[in-house]
Formats: sequence, structure tokens, C-alpha cells
Amino acid sequence: MNRTELADFLRRSRARVRPADVGLPEGPRRRTPGLRREEVAQVSGMSADYYMRLEQARSPQPSTQMLAALARALRLTDDGRDHLYLLAGHRPPAGPVAGEEIGPTLRYLLEQMPDTPMQITSDLGDLLAQNAAAEALFGCACTLEGEYRNIAWAWFTGARVREAFRPEDWEQASRCHVADLRAAVARRGDAASAALVGRLLAHSAEFAELWAEHEVRVRRSTVLRLRHPQVGEVELAAETLLTPAEDQRVLIFTPVPGSDSGGALAALRAIGEEHLALSTI
Repeated sequence: MNRTELADFLRRSRARVRPADVGLPEGPRRRTPGLRREEVAQVSGMSADYYMRLEQARSPQPSTQMLAALARALRLTDDGRDHLYLLAGHRPPAGPVAGEEIGPTLRYLLEQMPDTPMQITSDLGDLLAQNAAAEALFGCACTLEGEYRNIAWAWFTGARVREAFRPEDWEQASRCHVADLRAAVARRGDAASAALVGRLLAHSAEFAELWAEHEVRVRRSTVLRLRHPQVGEVELAAETLLTPAEDQRVLIFTPVPGSDSGGALAALRAIGEEHLALSTI
């Protein structure tokens, strides 16, 4: 808890809120801008003495319930609320969620990078969208439709998915899937994540064994060695970009420097263009 910064943030945030913003009368002889300390205490439902100690940097750590009330009273934005929680030594509440809705900016990004494989997934590993380059590259391993839409489910229950990767990479990939899913489930704590884990535990002994180890590791970057049926082995650096919505990610796949994978991706593009040309005849 950073008491000094918290006190300063509260004072300055209080000064930016007018009484009318929170349903209070302006009143006579108001010499300072914004709300008075006792008004913040009144609106947030705490004692004036406790709020005064917060602004004087001599209070105990406030609870998350108290911080939520302060955020509402001070009309903080989501970013301001998160800052308040962090200064008070608490984890901010979960951010906005998008579900399966892909925003126009992300769809535009997919369309404007046709030569670079890109996917948009949920934090649980549901494949929500991908561009043509990703479809050509990963069509042998995962799909936007059917039971293999979830990447973790496909990995642990679909034999054909693993055939696209080197056997010596399977164990590390399995651990990565489980550790990343563990982190997502802890963030969410909802029925959808519990249902997915329950299905995996019931259908995969390997998943159950790894899940019991309680490893946690958010997938940010990794190297994939994919054995493509048309162009052979492709070695890719995979980078994960987090979106403002906590439940969506953008995955970008680029050739590993020094590998021949750039040529393999070019060959895939050529195959796709040839198929497109034939389909229009």
C-alpha cells in the first residue's frame, strides 16, 4: 500500500468532482473546488474521520468494498478505479469482457495483414477468428467450428492435432496449455471456465495429471514447430498481444530468424492464391 500516493490521488480526485455530480447541493461559502472530505465520506458510506485519515496518509489498508464505494463517489473512470486499487495494495477488479464479439479494429487488423498468420482467441483458448494465412497454416490443427474450436480441448482429445507437431515438443506444449488455462480460470472464476476444466478432467488423464501440479504460466511468447502437410516443417515465433478486453488475445506468428520458415509461408500463400484462382474459373 502506497499511503502517500493514495492520499494525493484522493485529494486531487475529490477536487475534480462537483457536489451536483453526486446529487449534493452546492451550499454557501464553498471556498475550495470539488467535494469536501465529509461529503466524500457521506456519499461513500464511511466515517468522515476514516476518510480524513486516508487523505492524511495514516489509515489502515482500506477494503476492496470501501475502494469500490470511493471510486463511485469520486466518479473515477475504470483506469482511475484500477489505479486506486493498486495504490491501496489490492488487485483491481476484472476489466471489460467481449465474449465472442470481435471488434471492428481487430477485424481490420486481421484483414490488413494477410501475409502474417494471426488469430484472435479467448483467454480460455476458444479460436474466435483468424486470417487466411493462419487458416492455411493451422487448418491441419484447429478450426473455427466444431468440437476442436477450443485449442486446449483439441490438443488433449484430438489425436490429429498432435500429428502436426514434433513428438518431442508434446510434453512442453501440454504443460503450456494447462498452465495458461489455470491462470485464466483463476482470473475468471465463472461457470464457463469450470465447465471446460471439468470436461478436460473427464476426458484426458494427461490433462488431469498436469492440472494437479498447479503450474501457472500466462502464455506470452513461445516457439512452435509445425509439420505442415504441404510445405513441411515451419518454425514460428508466437507472440501474444492482450486486448483491452481481458477475455480476448491476438496471436501473431512470424518466422523464427535464421529459419527457412519465411519461404514456407510464402509457399502457402502461393498455394492459397492458386486455389483461389481455380475456384473463380
